[in-house]
Amino acid sequence: MSDTAQRGELPLTFRRAAEADIPALTALVESAYRGETSRAGWTTEADLLEGQRTDPEGVAAVVRDPKSILLVVERDGALVACCQLEHRGAEAYFGMFAVSPLLQGGGVGRAVLAEAERTVGAEWGVERMRMQVIRQREELIAWYERRGYRRTGELSPFPYGDERFGLPQRPDLAFELLVKPLG
Repeated sequence: MSDTAQRGELPLTFRRAAEADIPALTALVESAYRGETSRAGWTTEADLLEGQRTDPEGVAAVVRDPKSILLVVERDGALVACCQLEHRGAEAYFGMFAVSPLLQGGGVGRAVLAEAERTVGAEWGVERMRMQVIRQREELIAWYERRGYRRTGELSPFPYGDERFGLPQRPDLAFELLVKPLG
């Protein structure tokens, strides 16, 4: 019996995002990373960044991109998580990962990541999944490492001055590339 069934929870369902999902997906991503609501979970960036994490235009761009899948995750018809999958040749990029703050720490994220890896393998036959994580997010990086992702040491600068990505609260933010071989 699965953990979900043992706790009496309904199973997760996965589907591709549609245009009608854009407002709810934007709100979900914001709630998981920014502001006081994000502090109910453990993936908050509220101490590192203020302002927005994304906007409807950014979410719409992913939904409309033919090289991307924005995976919607629901439980009993309610939106509980999402992630972006982008085809990049032999690799897939994993991003815009959000789990409702009240459900974080209960296995939803682990299930979403596993489904994302399965999807990119089935859809695109890629060899690797890659992602960028703010290097100061040590607890989050450790979570990914426990799921087979490895730090590459490859850093890229945070886009200071571009408010679409938030308002940095410290001057040393950078992204680190994490990679996992698939298959």
